[in-house]
Amino acid sequence: MDAWVRFSAQSQARDRLCRAAQYACSLLGHTLQKHGASPELQKQIRQLEGHLSLGRKLLRLGNSADALESAKRAVHLSDVVLRFCITVSHLNRALYFACDNVLWAGKSGLVPRVDQEKWSQRSFRYYLFSLIMNLSRDVYEIRLLMEQESSACSRRQKGSGGGVPGGIEMGGPGGPETPAGSLPRLVLKLQLRVLLLARVLRSHPPLLLDVVRNACDLFIPLDKLGLWRCGPGIVGLCGLVSSILSILTLICPWLRLKP
Repeated sequence: MDAWVRFSAQSQARDRLCRAAQYACSLLGHTLQKHGASPELQKQIRQLEGHLSLGRKLLRLGNSADALESAKRAVHLSDVVLRFCITVSHLNRALYFACDNVLWAGKSGLVPRVDQEKWSQRSFRYYLFSLIMNLSRDVYEIRLLMEQESSACSRRQKGSGGGVPGGIEMGGPGGPETPAGSLPRLVLKLQLRVLLLARVLRSHPPLLLDVVRNACDLFIPLDKLGLWRCGPGIVGLCGLVSSILSILTLICPWLRLKP
C-alpha cells in the first residue's frame, strides 16, 4: 500500500496511467470495430479516448520546463555521445510538450483558432526526433557493453588457454581463406554476436526495458506522420506496452536507465 501511495503521488504516474488507459481504449476500439460492435459503443470508446488524451495534455502543462532542466543537466555529462543524444532528446521533448500545450489550449477552447492539424504534426515530429535520439543512445550503450563483455570473454579464454567459444575451430580446408569456409565463418560470427547481445541485454534489465519502450513508442509518431501506416490496433498495442513499461520503471526506480 505504501508503494502505491508513493506511486500515485507522482504527477508522472498519473500521466502514465492516463496514457495506458488512452491506448487501451484505442486498442479496444479497434477490436470492437473488427468484431462488428454497435456504433454507439464504438463512439463511447472514442469519446473516452479523446477525454483521456485531453486530460493528459492538462497534466503535461509545464513539462517543457522540466525537459529543459534535464537538458541542462545532460550538458555536463563526460561522455560526448551520451551528452549529445540525451541533450538533444530532452530539447525535442521540451518542444514536443510546448506544441502539446498549444494543442490543449485549442481543444479546450482557450485559443479556438489554433490549427490543430499543423500543431499536431509539429508535436509528433519533435516526439519522433526525441525517440530517435533515445534509440541512438541505447545502441551506443549496447555497443559499449558488448565490447566490454567481448574483452572480458577474451581475457577469460586466454587465462584458461581456450580457443573459440564452444570449441569451434576456424582453420582447416574450409577455413576463412577458402570460399567454402567464408559463409560458415560469417554465420558463426553472426551467431556469436547475437548471443553476446542477448547476454548483455539479459544482464542489464534497465537497458532492455528502455530499448523495448522506445521501439514501441516509435510506431506512434511514424503512424501519425504518415511515414509508416501501422493502424490503430498496432498503435494502441505499442502505446499500451510502452505505458506499462514506463509505469514499471516508476514503481521500481532501479529499472530506470541512467543517466
